[in-house]
Order: sequence, then C-alpha cells, then structure tokens
Amino acid sequence: MSVLVGKTAVVTGASRGIGQAIATRLAAEGALVVVHFGTDESGAASTVEEIERAGGSGLAVRAELGVDGDADTLVAGIRAGLAGQPLDILVNNAAAPPAGPLGVTTPAEFDRLFAVNVRAPYFIIERALPLLRDGGRIITISSVATRMANPTQTSFAMTKAAVEAMSRTLANQLGARGITVNAVAPGATRTATNGAAFDAPGLTEQIAGLTALNRLGGPDDVADVVTFLASDAARWVTGQVIDASGGLFLGPRA
Repeated sequence: MSVLVGKTAVVTGASRGIGQAIATRLAAEGALVVVHFGTDESGAASTVEEIERAGGSGLAVRAELGVDGDADTLVAGIRAGLAGQPLDILVNNAAAPPAGPLGVTTPAEFDRLFAVNVRAPYFIIERALPLLRDGGRIITISSVATRMANPTQTSFAMTKAAVEAMSRTLANQLGARGITVNAVAPGATRTATNGAAFDAPGLTEQIAGLTALNRLGGPDDVADVVTFLASDAARWVTGQVIDASGGLFLGPRA
C-alpha cells in the first residue's frame, strides 16, 4: 500500500542525483511532488516524466537559490503549482558542493556555500510554513562531513552542521503543530552526475573498505530513508540526524 497517497511534497534540487531519487520515490508512494530546479530545466522535466511514467503526479518549479528573494520565488511557484492544496512534506535537498580547504576557498565561494546550503533552506522553511499542514514533515539533507574531520570540506561541513542545528531547534519550535523536523546525512553516494569521480583506480574499493556495509551508497538508499521520515511511521521521530551512509568511517574494520 502506498503510504503517501493524498500528500503533497516539495523536493529542492530534484533535477538529478539524490534529489531526483527522493522526488520519484515520494511520488511512487502516492505524493504529488513539486520538483524544484535551479538551472537544469531538462533534468527537472526528466524527473517529472519519470514520475508520470510510473503513474505518479509531479510538476517542475524553477527558483535560483543563493540569491535575494530565492525563497519567495520558490514558495510562489509552490503555491501556484499546488493550486490551493496545503503542503505536507518539504525536503531541502539542494546544496552547493564543497569549495575546498582552508586557504583555498575564497570569500565569495564561502558566502555562496552559506547562501545556498544554509540561508536558502532556512528561509524556504519560514516562507513555506503558512502552507505546511499541521502534522507535516520537514527533512533537510545534511552530510556525514559533520562527524568526519575532512580538511578538504571544512566550509561545506560547517554549512551542514548549521542545518543540523536548525533542524533540532525547529523540531522543538514546531512540535506543537505536530510537524516533525529531521535531517538525513548521506555518505559517499554514487549518482549519474558524480559517477566519474568514483572511477579513479581503487577509490571505490577504498571507500567501501571504510564502510561497515562494504559498498558505496546509491541515491535510492537515501531516498528510502527520506520516504520513511515523510511517512506516518516516523510520526514519533523529530529533531534527529539520521545517518544514511552505510556506516561510513565508524572505526577500524576487523
């Protein structure tokens, strides 16, 4: 039985990768999904086509994140797309990638990371709250970078730590409305977009060797966790960071 029949959802950054997998999975469970994209219109159209091919319902909304007015633009598109229906599920997935280590990241790159990865989800939530039904779900994609000391991702990890703190505090604030707020932290996840990066000799095996479940993650691994949090089965889970990394870097492997 589909667990999200009659629900509406928004997934930011859903034109490819993990966001696309989340959008199609939520739709497969019965939700009407608003597919947000920034620049990849063809990718968003492909996501909607995949949703409809599987018998689901979806629509694409464009809003560039990290610029003034981004949250207002997105929420206006959501309102128009839902045509008076309330919103049940908000998934903040869109993010700018790591910019580099200390001494390499420029101030402009640093500011953009925080604009896209922190400011945008914060104000998207704020602007979307009047649309969000009591008992709704807010899920933000974080990263295992927050618990691993990787010097090449310092500024990126800082942004993800910020949204984890945001999720905990908003869970406390919005609990009176029955709204749950959680974060999901993927690890090394191979997608169609980043697949070439894992083709370096020995890299896949190296990462698998650092992972308790002994393999790379895929977009569906993360999408299934998000779908659980979006469902009624997770109604008693809030203010949490759910690690969806397969146990990446838990400690020495025996």
